[in-house]
Amino acid sequence: MKALSLALTLAATATLPALAADQVAKAPPSGAYQQVSKLVKLPDFIPGLGQLYVDPSTLPAGPFLAYDHSGKLVSTIYMLPIEDLNPDKSFDDLAAPGGSVDHVDVYYNAGHPGVEKPHTHVVLWHVPAADEALVAK
Repeated sequence: MKALSLALTLAATATLPALAADQVAKAPPSGAYQQVSKLVKLPDFIPGLGQLYVDPSTLPAGPFLAYDHSGKLVSTIYMLPIEDLNPDKSFDDLAAPGGSVDHVDVYYNAGHPGVEKPHTHVVLWHVPAADEALVAK
């Protein structure tokens, strides 16, 4: 698992953003991104994650763009199905559309509307750890 975390971190920080950072810096992002709460039964703002947007064609993995209460992009989230974390599957070139990544969190989720199967959240934070509180509630 350490190797996976390291690989994801390196891929995320080394990959050029899929969209220019200014296109996603404030909610709503441009392009094919749609508000997740309009696609599935989830609240508009999820404590700990923020207000989420995703291009539906990239489901279930994403990237999901997460915004704080003021509409500022705080993180990019990938939701990787546990069943796909095996030697036969890889997740290469994970983009960080918001630009630079300050730090990365990886944790398990048992499933929720939109991504029902157990999965791992890979959170690429664009803000310092102290600013994670912007999406805490």
